[in-house]
Amino acid sequence: MNRILEATTFANRTAKDLRPSAKPEFNYDGAALSPERRAQLVQKLRGGARYDLVVVGAGVTGSGVALDAATRGLKVLLLDKEDLAFGTSRWSSKLAHGGLRYLASGNIGIARRSAVERGILMETTAPHLTRALGQVVPVMDEFSTANKVLPRLGFIAGDALRIAAKTSGKTLPRSRTISADRVAELCPAVDREKTKFGYLNYDGQLFDDAALVTALARTAGGYGADVLTHCKATAIQGTTIELDLDGSAEQITVTASAIVNATGVWAGDLDKSVTVTPSRGTHLVIDANKVGNPEGALTVPVPGATNRFCFILPTQLGRCYIGLTDEPAPLEEEPSAPEEDVEWILNVVNQALKVKLTSEDVIGKFAGLRPLVQLADSGSKATADLSREHAILVHDRLVTVTGGKLTEYRLMAEQTVDRVLSEGLLQGIPTGSCVTKSTPLIGAPAQPEQSGHTDQTSDLVERADEPVAPGLGVTRGRLSFAVTHEGARTVADILDRRTRIGLVPADRSAAVPAAREVLVAAGLG
Repeated sequence: MNRILEATTFANRTAKDLRPSAKPEFNYDGAALSPERRAQLVQKLRGGARYDLVVVGAGVTGSGVALDAATRGLKVLLLDKEDLAFGTSRWSSKLAHGGLRYLASGNIGIARRSAVERGILMETTAPHLTRALGQVVPVMDEFSTANKVLPRLGFIAGDALRIAAKTSGKTLPRSRTISADRVAELCPAVDREKTKFGYLNYDGQLFDDAALVTALARTAGGYGADVLTHCKATAIQGTTIELDLDGSAEQITVTASAIVNATGVWAGDLDKSVTVTPSRGTHLVIDANKVGNPEGALTVPVPGATNRFCFILPTQLGRCYIGLTDEPAPLEEEPSAPEEDVEWILNVVNQALKVKLTSEDVIGKFAGLRPLVQLADSGSKATADLSREHAILVHDRLVTVTGGKLTEYRLMAEQTVDRVLSEGLLQGIPTGSCVTKSTPLIGAPAQPEQSGHTDQTSDLVERADEPVAPGLGVTRGRLSFAVTHEGARTVADILDRRTRIGLVPADRSAAVPAAREVLVAAGLG
C-alpha cells in the first residue's frame, strides 16, 4: 500500500482499549503564558527536563496535540521557532467549514468528519470563538446552469450533514431559498437588478483563527503542558532534542519518550521522508463600508468550476476578507500575495457587485500555504485536485502529522496521540483516553472557574480606556493582555497574531508605538 495512503487510512481509525482518562484539574495560573512563567520554564529546561511528549509546531494542529496529550495526563512540551499561529493557522478564511465542497467532489469522509468537528467546535469547545455565518449565493442570468442549481442541492446536502452530525438547528439554521430583496439586505453591494433570487446557507465562522490557536495553547497550559515559543528545535536524535532559545548561542537539550512533528508545510525539515505540496490561498482585506457592511458572506461561483467559490466575508475591526485562490506556491516563511491573485479574486467577486471593486479598495492582503498530501498520481498538477486528507507517519520515535483542514484539528490531534500510543512509544506511562470532545477552551462559558480566577480578555477590552489607533476599537489593555497572558513577546506577536491589526499596514504603523510601550512595561523592550 502507498505509504501516504496507509498513513491516512490509519488516521481514519480511532485507538481503542485505552483506560478512562483521569483528566488533570484546570489551573488558570498555568494558562497564563506570562514572561515570568516563561523564565521559570527556561530554568527548568536548563536543569535537564524530560517529557513524555514534545510537540514541535504551535499552529492549530500542534496546539491541539498538546491539549489532547495534556488532558490525558501526559507531560507535554509545546515548541515553536516563532510564535503561536505563526504559519498557516493564521492565514485561513476564518471559517469552520462543514465540508460541503468535499461532498461535492466525492470526499464523503472529509465532509462527514468536518461536519462533526464543526459542531463540537461551535457547541462545546469554542462557542465563544465562533458564530453562524450566512452564506449568500445570488442567482443571476449570466451564471451557468450548474452554478444556478448546484449550490441549492449542495446546501440541502449540507443540511443533511448537519443533522447527521447532531448539530442543533439553533446553532446552524437550515438552508433556504431567499428573495432578491433579502439577498440585498444581507449583502448590500450585490447587483440587485441582475439578482433573480438567492440561496442562504449557514456555516461556521471563527472570529479569528489565531485566537483559536492561542486558546488551545493556553488551555493546554492550564492542564499542565509547558509552552515555549521563539525556540527552535535544531536537531533531533532519537529521544534527544537540541533547542536554540531566541536565536541565541545557548543550546538546551531536552529528552522525550516521543516527538510529534506538527510543522505543517515545513514537516520535511524534521522528517526528510515527508514531502508536502504547498498550495497558496490568497485573501484581500477591504473596509467593510466599501460593500455596505454586509451581514452575510456573499458567495460567488468561480467561472468554469462547479464547487469553487470566492467569498466576501464580514469580520472583525470593520473589515471584510475576500478570497480565495488555490495555486501551487513555493515554500516561504511568510508567503506573499501576488498581484495576479488580487486581480483574479476581484474579477470573480465583481461578477455579482453593482459597484466594482478595484485594487485601490484593497487595504491589505495575505496568503497562506496549505499543506496538501498527494495520495496517488491524479494526473493533475492543480492543487485544487489534491487531497485535503491528513496523514500521520511514524519514523522511529518521531510522529509526523500533516495535511488536513483547520476544522478537523481536534480529530487530527486525537488520532496523532492515539498513534503515539499504538506504536508503543509511551510504554509504562499511564495514559487516558481522549476527552477533548467535551473539554471547553479557556474563555468558553462551560469552562469551570478555579480559585476565583476568570479569563477576562473581552472585559479588559471593554474597560481599557485608550485606543491604540483611531477607529480600531483595540486598546492598550488588550495589547497588555497579549503579553501577560497570551505569550506575546514581540511587536509582531501582538499586532500580527494576537489582535490582527497588522493585516492592514497603515493600522499596524499607527499601533506600533503602543505595542512597544506594552513590551517595555513587561520587561521585554
